[in-house]
Amino acid sequence: MAKSKMNPKVDFYFTKATKWQKEIEQLRTIVLDCGLEEVLKWGCPCYTFQEKNIVLIHVFKEYCALLIFKGVLIHDTKGILVQQTQNVQSARQVRFTNAQQIIKQQRILKAYINEAIEVEKAGLTVDLKAKSKLVFPEEFEKKLKENPRLKTAFSALTPGRQRAYSLYFSAAKQSKTREARIEKHIKQILQGKGLND
Repeated sequence: MAKSKMNPKVDFYFTKATKWQKEIEQLRTIVLDCGLEEVLKWGCPCYTFQEKNIVLIHVFKEYCALLIFKGVLIHDTKGILVQQTQNVQSARQVRFTNAQQIIKQQRILKAYINEAIEVEKAGLTVDLKAKSKLVFPEEFEKKLKENPRLKTAFSALTPGRQRAYSLYFSAAKQSKTREARIEKHIKQILQGKGLND
């Protein structure tokens, strides 16, 4: 497959990076060598094949990663794919903490990316488990009853955003912590934003 061009609209992501700049630039080169189109989605460089998402480059405090959208369908012969959290059903990450790891795994990464393209060409889909009904902590239920504006704004959020808030609020073991988390995010919910927007 022919090498793809860099998208100038995505360049800022690589120039603004401070901690992982060298690593994500290497990942960009590897992905573009696989002939994918570079676009910007969710504020990150996303690489598509016939407008279908294949991989995404993103950074975290502890590592940078190449996320394969249908990574669960890839034959992970090298054991390098990581499930980001227990709630992620389809995507898998390959994580890096230095440039040498990327250089060393370049051939494997290209093979995995090419397999991800083949998965898309074949029209394979991930059999997603039905998500359980959202259960909110009573502290949040109380806030929704007290504040109709909050209830309306929360109902307008996408199911994924609602789920993220539900999991985040419920994860706190103490009522005081749940209340603090809820208070901190009310403004964000009223603005129609998700937990990580």
